[in-house]
Parts: sequence; structure tokens; C-alpha cells
Amino acid sequence: MPFALLKYALSREHPDDPHFRWKPDLKKTYDVIIIGAGGHGLAAAYHLAKDHGITNIAVLEKGWLAGGNTARNTTIVRANYLTPEGVAFYKESVELFRTLSNELDINVMYSERGHFTLAHTDAAMRTARWRAEVNKHMGVNSEVIDAAEVKRICPTMNVTDDARYPILGALYHPPGAIARHDAVAWGYAKEAMKRGVEVHTQTEVKKILIENGRAIGVETNRGVIHAAKVMQAVAGSSSHVARMAGLRLPIKTIPLQACVSEPVKPILDQIVVSGSLHVYISQSARGEMVMGGATDPYGLYSSRSTLDFKESLMGHMLELFPFMGELRILRQWAGMADMTPDFSPVMGLTPVENYYIDAGWGTWGFKATPVCGKRMAECVATGRQPDLLKPFALSRFSTFDLVGEKGAASVGH
Repeated sequence: MPFALLKYALSREHPDDPHFRWKPDLKKTYDVIIIGAGGHGLAAAYHLAKDHGITNIAVLEKGWLAGGNTARNTTIVRANYLTPEGVAFYKESVELFRTLSNELDINVMYSERGHFTLAHTDAAMRTARWRAEVNKHMGVNSEVIDAAEVKRICPTMNVTDDARYPILGALYHPPGAIARHDAVAWGYAKEAMKRGVEVHTQTEVKKILIENGRAIGVETNRGVIHAAKVMQAVAGSSSHVARMAGLRLPIKTIPLQACVSEPVKPILDQIVVSGSLHVYISQSARGEMVMGGATDPYGLYSSRSTLDFKESLMGHMLELFPFMGELRILRQWAGMADMTPDFSPVMGLTPVENYYIDAGWGTWGFKATPVCGKRMAECVATGRQPDLLKPFALSRFSTFDLVGEKGAASVGH
């Protein structure tokens, strides 16, 4: 429980303390400009202020606070990736998530559920064993279990042999969790603003100002502002914004759809993912079944929803959980996933001096929010690529030193 919540409950008086201290006007010059007021941009601003004493920061957002992919994800947190680089990165993120409510003085509703990655084929079981061994080697709690153990832990799941795609076993990751995405973003925003960071919504960046190969500021719909350093964290718009700085990213932007059911009483404690069926599901704190699958099969800059996605998702979902046949879909949405060829993100330095990038998250951006904010802040403050981010540098695509995470990231979550 956050200390602030306990203090609030026991206090007789509740003085006004506005979470967000908005500054109406843009200054002419900042130490750092961050493009994108989603979870990653806000987390980076917070850590720049808290860890490095850099508070003269403007976070610019063309829409509203955390209204992009941060508001459109399905809030799953895990560290059971395939490569040592990915596992080490997400191990730190999970550790940071566990104490985030107290650090940000807000209840982010972090709830460890246990995460299943189901295996329906012998090949999937081999991959599960591979991932389990990498996870254990890196100090992450994961193990391969058989169908009987899946049924014991999650009794509501259909593990019968007469299913179209019988469950042979699963990679079980006990630390798998969910959190409230809005609370995470709001917490970073309020704590950054308390330290002097400015967040400006409805402020669209029109141009990146480059002089002699160095970023010196941006042109917005509210005027020109200058800065010693510029960082972009704009999710599905990464290629578009990077192009303003003269960078061509190895990214394809694809819609990623999800939906939730009407709320029901708690019946599914775990997070369930099937790579073969391209589905995942968890139950929110409000009782909704949060469901989704893989990205759409074509590139598109759009957050529209489709009937085809919903029909194909429900067919596989009902095979895993037949009792959900009477549930009604409450709402459906999509985000824009920026996919790289190796299904891993792009973070850190760029060929443009003093211009930093946070992109290529595809399907795993929310769960990286704390670690990305911390390490990107370190990168911006020092001008050096942190060790944890070195495998994810943009330069890896020119040296062909890729981080192949498709086997653990391509399902969506």
C-alpha cells in the first residue's frame, strides 16, 4: 500500500495538493526537450530531475497526457524473454515496478498474477525449455510445467485432449503481473512536475532543428524553442518524428488490437498467453477480461478496430475458456506498434549529436516504462549509452548485431 494512501485514510484534514502544476507558456530555452508525454517520456523526465538534477525540461505532447499507446496497452508486466539482453533489461523493470507505488506516491495497482505462455506443439515446448533455462541463468523465476500442472494452477482453463489445439504444457513465470497504466503515467507526471519539469499538452512538434549535425531545438505549433538535448519517445509515430531529424528507422508501424469484456466476479487469477493461437487474456481489478492477440498483418498508421480481429480472437479464446461464451464485449480499441526486424526496441544515442531515441517497442512498451525512463535519463544526462541499453542501440542494424526476440514477443504480450 502506498504510504500516501494510508496517511490520507488516517488524517482528519485533507489539504489541497494539486497533482499537476501546469505552466501555461513555453520558455525559449530548456536543457532538455522530450517529445512525447507517454509513460516513457514522463519516466525519463522524472529520472532526469530526481537522479541527475536536471529540471529545466519541457515534455511536449501533441494530444493529451499519456493519451497514446500508454492509454491503449493491456498492462502486462513480465521478464520471461528469450535473449539474455532482453531478460536482463526486463528483470530490472520488474524490480522497479514492485516499488513504484511508494516511489511515485500513487497506487499503480501492481498485482502479481503468474504468467503462462502455453505450448500446443513439441516445437513450442522446446522453445519454452530454452526460455526457462535463459531465465534461470539470468536470475528470473520461470519454469516449464506440464498440462496437469497448468490445470492445477488455473482450473478454469480447458486442457482436455479433444481440443483443436491441445495444451501440452507451458512456460510458467510467477512474477508476471498487471498494473494500472494511467496511474503509472500520472505518477511519473506529477512527481516530475513537482521537481520543476514542465509538461505541455496540445503542443505538436513540426520540425526538429538541426545545425551542423547537432540537435538544437524544435519548432512547434506554439513557436520555436531551443534545447541542449532532444529526446523522442512517441511510440507508433517514431518513424515520422525521427524523419524530421534526418533519421531513417528500421521500423514498420502496425495496428495492435485489444478488447475487454463486461466486468464479472474474479474467476481468472493468472495471465494466459498462447503464441500458437495468438491470444492473451487477464482479468482486470474491475473484473473485465482484457484480451488481445498479435499485430495486424499489414502496416498502417491507424488505431481503428476491426470485426475480423474480434471474430478470430473469440474463436481461440472460447477454446481455452468455454465458459466465456455468454460474456459480452464492452469495448474494443487499437494502438500503433512500431516493430523492428528483430522485435526489440531502439534506445539511446543516434547519429545526430544530442538527439536521443526511444522507439521500436512493438508489443512490449508498457512493461519497460520504469527501466526505460531510468536508463534513458542516464543516457541523456551523461551522453553515453548505458550498459543495459548497448544491445538495443540503433547502430546494431548496420553491424547486423540483432537481438532476436520474436520468439518471446511476437504474440503481443
